[in-house]
Amino acid sequence: MNPLPSVVESVAQARTAQASWRQTPVRERLQIVRRVRRRLAESCEDFALAASSPAHPQAEVLVSEILPLLEACKFLERSAGAILAVKRLSGRGLPWWLWGVSSEIHREPFGVVGVISPSNYPLFLAGVQILQALVAGNAVVWKPAAGCAKTSAKFVELLLSVNLPSGLVRLLPDTIEAGIALTQTAIDKLLFTGGFDNGVHVLKNLAENAVPAVAELSGADPVFVCADADLTIVAKALQFGSMLNQGRTCMAPRKVFALRGLIAEVEAAIKSRFALVSLGAAVAVGTPKIESLIALINDALRRGARLIHGEVHPSGIRFPCVIADVASDMEIVRADLFFPVLLLLPVESEEEALQAAANSGYALAASVFSKDLREASRLCRKINAGLVSVNDLIVPSADPRIAFGGSGKSGYGVTRGGEGLLALTRGKVIQVRKRGSLQHLESNPIDPMLAGALIRVMHAGGLRRKWSAFLALCQKSWRRSSTG
Repeated sequence: MNPLPSVVESVAQARTAQASWRQTPVRERLQIVRRVRRRLAESCEDFALAASSPAHPQAEVLVSEILPLLEACKFLERSAGAILAVKRLSGRGLPWWLWGVSSEIHREPFGVVGVISPSNYPLFLAGVQILQALVAGNAVVWKPAAGCAKTSAKFVELLLSVNLPSGLVRLLPDTIEAGIALTQTAIDKLLFTGGFDNGVHVLKNLAENAVPAVAELSGADPVFVCADADLTIVAKALQFGSMLNQGRTCMAPRKVFALRGLIAEVEAAIKSRFALVSLGAAVAVGTPKIESLIALINDALRRGARLIHGEVHPSGIRFPCVIADVASDMEIVRADLFFPVLLLLPVESEEEALQAAANSGYALAASVFSKDLREASRLCRKINAGLVSVNDLIVPSADPRIAFGGSGKSGYGVTRGGEGLLALTRGKVIQVRKRGSLQHLESNPIDPMLAGALIRVMHAGGLRRKWSAFLALCQKSWRRSSTG
């Protein structure tokens, strides 16, 4: 069955609802957000249970999804009004020949925003995007990931229970076909979160109608271990980051870089920490992703890498896997590994580590571990990533004030924070002429020599050039007035 007609109908219904919603004052939109926050907090265990799975247990959902979603709501309540307020430009910096013109920057909603969300954090990632889109004055058409229909339906029920106008959030089936249909429909903007390959197909479809997008794609996140790092903290962080949501986190650590003289100590600390982690049940061969991962690991092992934790067999794999002695030119280093797989790479220099990290093409997040915060900050500025954490990973990104997004194969644009909220609006400039010269409306032609002298007075370099141009300007103006 072709889902396109029903998706087109959903977009049309959302557009009708948005026509009146955009006229609703921001403070009234934020009352909806406040009620969502309170209702979600009151029923947090039920929501966490609905969103949980063997890979993502209820307690983990509470702290990694619901808690940051509630904080995002509070951020909107406190800050959205000021972020979306009309900005009136002062006279400072106004060119003198525009004296009498006032300018304002207004923020207007796009209209209907599509949201295609992933399965790994179905409440948090989609919830923040939907609420920010609504606060900005948009309607939303939401296509959740496969297997997330129950969770998404429960969240839409919550929105309706706090008196969100009907039709503002339209929920599509959690099918691939519905997502494709959404990208082929006349929406006004799309927020896509998913893998690189799927993202490329989505963006191609959007290009047919010139629909703008924010694309949050894959990560292959590096960790840089400096010589003075606390290796106990490093090992704990890597175990936490690798195992959170069973490795299904776009910001999970994948590659650990350390100088060759330090790598043995790093390996020992990591091996000791992962020894506390029991291997999971074998994941059998049967999907292209697992088969590709096994091939990548076996290629690395044939070339001299060592598997120090986990098991890899022709028939399947047991996670988590930690692989030591990985060379930067191995194919696995450039891959997007959406599994609990950690690679240890000895390097000769900081520059080699930075280059190897950049070679993957992904630039989402990274981490640096060092006791010297000044040196850590210096290294952070060299790393190509949308977010870099020092002496921690993943968790600091839950700060609701910060924007999140990557570059390269990790996508473009941002969600969350003030910048993410503004990204769901269009800027409109309104300029009013209150007073000042209207000489440009007269029929007298502009004297190019007079205009050139004026430009040099204003912008030429050096006092002598400015003074020469000023004298020429005075002379030309006098001649013009005397002959006029």
